Amino acid sequence: MELAWLEDFLALAEHRNFSRAAEARNITQPAFSRRIQALEAWVGTPLVLRRPQGVALNAAGDYLREQAADLTRDLHRMRRGALKAAGRDGAALSIAVTHALSFTFFPSWIRALSPLGTLNLISDTMAACEKILLAGDADFLLCHARRDVPTRLVSASFTSRVVGTDCLVPVTAPYAQHLPGTPEAPVSLLAYSEVSGLGRILTATQASFAEAPSLETVFTAPLAATLQSMARQGQGIAWLPRTMVAEDLAAGRLVDAGGGAFSIEVEIRLFRPLRRLSNAAEACWNAVSAQAAP
Repeated sequence: MELAWLEDFLALAEHRNFSRAAEARNITQPAFSRRIQALEAWVGTPLVLRRPQGVALNAAGDYLREQAADLTRDLHRMRRGALKAAGRDGAALSIAVTHALSFTFFPSWIRALSPLGTLNLISDTMAACEKILLAGDADFLLCHARRDVPTRLVSASFTSRVVGTDCLVPVTAPYAQHLPGTPEAPVSLLAYSEVSGLGRILTATQASFAEAPSLETVFTAPLAATLQSMARQGQGIAWLPRTMVAEDLAAGRLVDAGGGAFSIEVEIRLFRPLRRLSNAAEACWNAVSAQAAP
């Protein structure tokens, strides 16, 4: 039995859908299904009910879900303890960074904090990064955020600092549809999937627009980079970070499809657990805190 099988099963229990769970675990659906089948073979009984409308846990699956959540936390804690006993817990800083920020904001931001020693960057979706931080497999999480859009990182266990600002801009090719659209002719939307933090922000803030846009989702993906490519091709509108599309806007490859009326201001936040971290991680946090907003 492999720990990854339990983590896969917990993802399936959360998403209740094989394709979404596989996406959250960053593996293909066939490989994900084989690992769930391998876990069921190891346990000796089926764990889920496969239905057209989604996946449901049976009695054995419900029991295993409760035990697996505790077991995976304990195993990760045991690993961290072993590394600490070996004097290797502070060997490297580990930062989980959402995809969009990993190649735009992060490089210059981390350079300004140097020297920090050895650094391990983990780039993934928001949902995956949250899980990584919750499991204790990273010291920090860098992501887009808004105070009115909750994360899975509750204030009783985590804190954060604002380290930058950004803006989600509805962009499209110059010749494509523009906002707001009409019910008879809705604007084609290139949407984020459920594992995307930017998608969460967009869903939570759309109601605040002075004029509600008429949208029809034509494509869904977890990564902003994929939506950016589709928008360049004129396939629809995507709300993308300005830090990511600044060059495209300047070059005219993309335009603001809402004329500024449908942009969403966001923060860039660094999250950390409240528990004591390694000396290197605490030094990094102190450096961040000295120049960041609360």
